Amino acid sequence: MEAKKCESLEEARVEIDKVDEKIVELIALRNSYIKQMAHFKNSIDEIKSKDRIDSVIQRVRAKAIELNLSPNLISDIYLRLIDEMVESEIAEFKNAKNF
Repeated sequence: MEAKKCESLEEARVEIDKVDEKIVELIALRNSYIKQMAHFKNSIDEIKSKDRIDSVIQRVRAKAIELNLSPNLISDIYLRLIDEMVESEIAEFKNAKNF
């Protein structure tokens, strides 16, 4: 993954906008999988699995380091993302189980 060489500020902004759009699409895709997972779990405690969350954070921190990004920034982003998606998954779980 390599950034295009831009010739102007405007061109760089256009490219950033394209990346932002893809990021949002990927987050939506991730959330779709999260909602599917709710149908395979048996409890809310299983949804809130600290071990799984820790594993995800370790994996994305390692990827951040590999890509020369701040692992703390990536951790912060993912912790927020996971918090929101856990709530989404709980709602889906309750819907599926008719709580």
